[in-house]
Amino acid sequence: MFSFFKRKKNQNNAEPAAEPAQTGAAPDGQSASPPTEQASSLPETQPQAVGAHPPNRPAAQPAANPADTETGLPGQDNPNAPAAESHIRPSENEAAPAAETIPAPGSNETAGSLKQPGALTAAAMPAAPAAAAAEAGEPAKTGWAARLKKGLAKSRDHMAKSLAGVFGGGQIDEDLYEELETVLITGDMGMEATDYLMKDVRKRVSLRGLKDGSELRGALKDAVYDLIKPLEQPLAIPDSGQPFVIMLAGINGAGKTTSIGKLAKYFQSQGKSVLLAAGDTFRAAAREQLQEWGARNGVTVISQTTGDSAAVCFDAVEAAKARGIDIVLADTAGRLPTQLHLMEEIKKVKRVLQKSLPDAPHEIILVLDANIGQNAIGQVAAFDDALGLTGLIVTKLDGTAKGGILAALAGNRPIPVRYIGVGEGIDDLRPFSAQTFIDALLD
Repeated sequence: MFSFFKRKKNQNNAEPAAEPAQTGAAPDGQSASPPTEQASSLPETQPQAVGAHPPNRPAAQPAANPADTETGLPGQDNPNAPAAESHIRPSENEAAPAAETIPAPGSNETAGSLKQPGALTAAAMPAAPAAAAAEAGEPAKTGWAARLKKGLAKSRDHMAKSLAGVFGGGQIDEDLYEELETVLITGDMGMEATDYLMKDVRKRVSLRGLKDGSELRGALKDAVYDLIKPLEQPLAIPDSGQPFVIMLAGINGAGKTTSIGKLAKYFQSQGKSVLLAAGDTFRAAAREQLQEWGARNGVTVISQTTGDSAAVCFDAVEAAKARGIDIVLADTAGRLPTQLHLMEEIKKVKRVLQKSLPDAPHEIILVLDANIGQNAIGQVAAFDDALGLTGLIVTKLDGTAKGGILAALAGNRPIPVRYIGVGEGIDDLRPFSAQTFIDALLD
């Protein structure tokens, strides 16, 4: 009988212990319910993850995407909160993908609008960099004709003011012709070119029956175009399988090294490979300047710390043959045509180049500063006699108020003008076009 009541008492004490096990906490000194009872209660508490919270737990915030917490996107209640609570087991964290829901920088997606894993499509990706640049309002790059017209603004203004009295009206007579002749001479066109233009204008006036001074503009424009048109001969690079060697010469400060850097960029835009030869071994920092241009254009520069110009140019041509380079641009030291020993030195450069390639240099270009005016004619004559020039580059046309130098060159030695420069930009050196030049100068 005593043992019966004792077992009954133990059963009564065991029933209240099962209730705390359902709430997740057992009273001190009492054991928890059997494992079978805990396992059976788990399915009942897990569905409460949406809208309900387990007993004795604080209300948790909506599960934050780890990428949202890292980037700190707007719409988060607490951006500094940890990405996961401490009660979540590692097995639960592994189920959530991370990379698919990361909004790229610049995206319009926020933390509150992110879809389920895998729902972020290409439509939500950021716009292309070009579109972003357009929204930023970057100025569009102007064309060559507009840059040429801007570069010739000083020359055009000078000509316009001088020709205002000629084209302003009045009857065409000898006084008007004399005034036009004065304008052409003071515009650096030279006596030979001026004489040619005056005869041509008189002929056009007679053939067209022009009577008024305002009609002279068209006649003068046509006459100047016919004079400088033979100078328009673009440089053609043949596809011979050997390097095309271009040697540049000129006086100090004409812009040879800068023109080489711009030519390298231009030829690269034509799909040609370029190699530079730092043949100016006399001027301080000339080698470093050309190396800087090579770094800008991503081309190789052949140079020597010691040695003469001919050796550097020879090594450059040999390197170009070995590497299959299309064009070699050879720089030389600036020299005055009156310095006979320096003129003999540049002749040596030409002879040494012919030892590497019998027909090199294929092009000998004289770089002229447009600011020197009529002195350009003497330079062309001296360098042409020494080297046999095949082309000219006229630079700094934007810095002179007298744009008639091309007409003066056409009237004396009509050597082709390959390129003209009207600015300091890397794209401000372009092939010479007679019609574009006349339109920018006289319109």
